[in-house]
Amino acid sequence: MATITIQMINDLRAATSVGMMDCKRALQQTDGNMEEAIKILREKGLALQVKRADRESNQGVIVAAAGENGAWGLVELNCETDFVAKTEKFQDFAKVLAAAAAKGDTDLATSHAQGLTEVVAATGENVKIRRAAHMAPAGTGMVDSYIHFSGKIGVLVEIACGKAETATSEAFRALAHNLCLQIAASAPRYLDETEVPESELESEKEVYRAQVKDKPANIIEGILRGKLKKHFAEVCLVDQAYIMEPKMTVTDLVKQTEKDVGDTIAIKRFVRFQLGVA
Repeated sequence: MATITIQMINDLRAATSVGMMDCKRALQQTDGNMEEAIKILREKGLALQVKRADRESNQGVIVAAAGENGAWGLVELNCETDFVAKTEKFQDFAKVLAAAAAKGDTDLATSHAQGLTEVVAATGENVKIRRAAHMAPAGTGMVDSYIHFSGKIGVLVEIACGKAETATSEAFRALAHNLCLQIAASAPRYLDETEVPESELESEKEVYRAQVKDKPANIIEGILRGKLKKHFAEVCLVDQAYIMEPKMTVTDLVKQTEKDVGDTIAIKRFVRFQLGVA
């Protein structure tokens, strides 16, 4: 009998979106024959997506759900048409997935393989669980969520504070909500400049150097610093102009809230999903 490797199981799973144990059993049953294993899974009704895998899944919905102890889950579920995305069957499955993500399950393709198969069968479309995120407060603070534009954009953000009473204050919760709105509207890619990859910085510098190559050498570095600062203001959340008061940055907003509550506040992390966008 052929040895069934993890790679073989993963390859079958990628081709069928069926759970790992079902893939393993099918491969064992067929002595490692991939095509026969797919056939078995299809005959069992588990691999309905195989025949639809060439159809684009660029519609769908993004859903958030609250879990225990302040945790949240965020899920993007894709389908082929906006019509299916609005159906009760599809929407209910997305809510089930988000609730599971809120509990810490982000390998939803495995844990909810049967439910996915049922949705595919019911809708007749190529349905994909594109991505999921789980976020829980690591200490004193909170996680907040926001869903925008009929489920086309979803956000989770974690903010921390020094005192327990701060986390329950109206000003702190308002800050969390406003940060969600900021992230949804301005689409930052990083929290701050320390997260920007060195390769991206070098690429930006190359562009800027080409733009200022005719300038005097003694002022080029100053120009580069200024242009990088502008880049950070576009891609880094803490450096962005605050959407409700563009004269302020997000950092200014946090500092203002610190004064209001008499405590230290830090934005810890965020996640932003936009339907069909990496």
